[in-house]
This record gives sequence, C-alpha cells and structure tokens, in this order.
Amino acid sequence: MRIFLSCQQALKAHAVPAFAFWEYYFRNALAEAGHEVVECPGIDWAEGLTPLSPGERARWLERTWTRTVEFLRAEHGRKPIGLFLGYLFPDQVEPSAIRAIREVGVPAVNFFCDNVREFTQVPAPFRDFDLHWVPEAEGRSLYVSAGLPFVYLPMPVWVQPGLRTIPPSENESVVFIGSRDVLREDLLGDAVARGLDVQIYGSGWRDAGPAPSRSVARMLLGHAGFVRREGIHGVSMRATYRMRPKRPYGRIEERSHAPLSEEAYFETTRHAQIAIGVNRCPSFRRSFSDPLRYSRLRDIEAPMLGACYLTEMAPGIPDLYEIGKEIETYQDAGELVEKAKRLQEDAARRLELRRNGQRRALADHTIARSVEHISRKLGITT
Repeated sequence: MRIFLSCQQALKAHAVPAFAFWEYYFRNALAEAGHEVVECPGIDWAEGLTPLSPGERARWLERTWTRTVEFLRAEHGRKPIGLFLGYLFPDQVEPSAIRAIREVGVPAVNFFCDNVREFTQVPAPFRDFDLHWVPEAEGRSLYVSAGLPFVYLPMPVWVQPGLRTIPPSENESVVFIGSRDVLREDLLGDAVARGLDVQIYGSGWRDAGPAPSRSVARMLLGHAGFVRREGIHGVSMRATYRMRPKRPYGRIEERSHAPLSEEAYFETTRHAQIAIGVNRCPSFRRSFSDPLRYSRLRDIEAPMLGACYLTEMAPGIPDLYEIGKEIETYQDAGELVEKAKRLQEDAARRLELRRNGQRRALADHTIARSVEHISRKLGITT
C-alpha cells in the first residue's frame, strides 16, 4: 500500500522537544512491511510545533497544507494512495485540508500520544479525520465522549533488525534513561534512599539549580493565566507540588550522567541488568502524591530491544504484556526496590523476561501490525 506520511518531518532543527525519531520509526517500519512511503517534499511539519504568532501560524497552515493537498492529489492520480497517516498536533491541522484529502478518496488517520496529559476533550481540529490512533487506555474515553472513531493501538516503535536479539552479556547496572522532572526525582530519590543503586542518564539531572526569581507583577499575571487555563482545581493541585517533601538531591546527583547518544542509548538499555520505566507525569489535574500515569513509548521500545524491563504500572500495561512473564511492574518506590533486587539475584528470570518480552513486542506491538488493524477498521484492501 502507498501511505502518505505527515509525521513531524523537518527541513532544519527546531528548538522544541525531540521529534525526529517519529519520522524515523514510521518510515522504516512501513518500508520494512512492504509499504511505499510517500512524503511531500519541501514541507517542514515540525515548524508547526514552534511558537508562532496567529499570523505566522495562519501563513504556515496555508502554505503547508496547500502544497500537501496538491502533491497528494497529483500522486494519487499517478498511482493510488491507500492511506494518509499523520502524527499532528491540533495547531498543525487545517480541517478543510483533511476534508479535501478525504474527498480525493484517501482515508485520513491521525496518531496522537499524550491525549490524557494534553486534553480534557478532543480538540475541534481533530474531528475531520476518518480514524484516530489512540495509544493510551484512558485516552479512549475522550474519543468515545466526542463520538469520534478511534482504534486503540500501541505506541509506534521500530528498532533496527540488528537490535532484535537478546544481548549476549549484561552488565551490573540498573538504569533509568529519561529527562528529569519533579515526579521522577521524587520516585528515584525515594528508591535510592531505600537502597536502589540506579544509574540515571538524561537531561536536567546534573545541572539542577534554583528556579529563577520572578517579579511580583509577573507572578500575579502568571497566576491569573494559570487559573484561566486550569481552574480552581488546578490551583489546588499545583499547591500539592509546591508542598511536596524535598528529598536530598545529592544521592541522585552522584548517580546521574549526561544524556546518551542514540547508539549508547540502545546499548545501555539492552545490556543493563534491569531497565526501569517511569510512567508518571507532572499534571495539575492530579495531585503530586497521586499523579497521572499512562503507558509510554519506552514500554514498547525497551522490550523490543531485549531489555529486562521493570516499569511503573499504569492503565494499559496489562493490555500489552503478561505481567511477571513478559515484563515486571511496580506500584511505588518500595516495590521498585524490592522487585529490582529480586531480579538482580535471579539471572534465569531476567533472561526469561528478556526473551518473552521481546517476543511479545515484536509479534504484537509493531507499527506494521498496527497498520494492519487500521486497514481492517477502514476496510482498506492492502
């Protein structure tokens, strides 16, 4: 099948959170599955993730979608395109262009992760897609409430064939790879205090410092804007973050390292005795002590890489794996430490988790398999 891919492709680097890996995953996975990937040349989708004024955004939408629709029409006329597949944020979507694509006879599907963190309801610009790819278990209710068609499928990940093996050796490390935030710092700090010897890689861990001071006027303006966005409930939830217990940061800092290169990330994940996943995320919709949790990209990628994976329990995890046989999970810092120590003492069990978790992820959780589900849902013959 020819698949038209609009997935944060960029013409240059942008000062926004990492985005390039999405194109890498989708393009390689689709090509490996035998699909032909079609991309509109000269389009910088990632520019739409940057802060733009209303005028700049309107111009970006106009030039981006005009060129995209024109190119798709021409390609579809030359040789039929079976599917438009996007990973697009609401501000990147021009609804009239999605309707134009559908009118050509090409069904339009949008993948979006972080639904439960970003939205309280499905954004209006999403309403014109034929189908929504939703990876979070709790995100499904948003689309049900909106009356929009969706398919509940895993996070899209592709790993190189050479990394789809169980590593021949492992080192002595328990590792967490990810950027610093207050919830991760609290969880890992608690675990370290309870005796977990974990090595931490990622941005923000070694360059921690006090928050910059703000003038009273700026603080009041910021507070007013926050109340408009989050309401009184958000104010009360933010207070739980401000009143959180502070853990001695030095215990974490001495175990912290700079972010890893791509190659080092893969090798560190694969060869560690245990790779840890953390699924909680900061959100003022929930309190600091009961944070929002949802399954993340790492829950697919680490098992695909053959890691012995111990991740935080979250809605949707039991849909992906048989807990205890394919991966292990924990509920809090105490259980994280307890299960990590048990796994460190049991090499046979670590190997079992590596083999079973990788087998399950590569069999059931690939992008190719997800496209098969989408095709059946839409009645597309591939």
